[in-house]
Amino acid sequence: MWLKAAVLVVAALAALGWFYRAPLYGYAETGAAVGARTACSCRYVAGRTLKDCKKDFEPKMEAVFLSDDHASKSVTGYVPLIASETARYRKGYGCVLDPWRE
Repeated sequence: MWLKAAVLVVAALAALGWFYRAPLYGYAETGAAVGARTACSCRYVAGRTLKDCKKDFEPKMEAVFLSDDHASKSVTGYVPLIASETARYRKGYGCVLDPWRE
């Protein structure tokens, strides 16, 4: 009985994920881009640590994770398995998102 209930719950969640895939992807991509841009500016313009930069995130951005590449002065924001965006520091411009690929 428990196995049937678990399978039913997983199937229902999968169906909901498929139905709402476009808005979920849009929110994830936007959150990753905002996170990358904010953290890049915090890290390479303000000179703060990446851990300290998470304090600048808006509420409900807990799903956005960050990775720092000091060699290329870039920060990547990502929502695991859904979206990833990178912002790079460019002298004279500040932090700029990499062009989106279609």
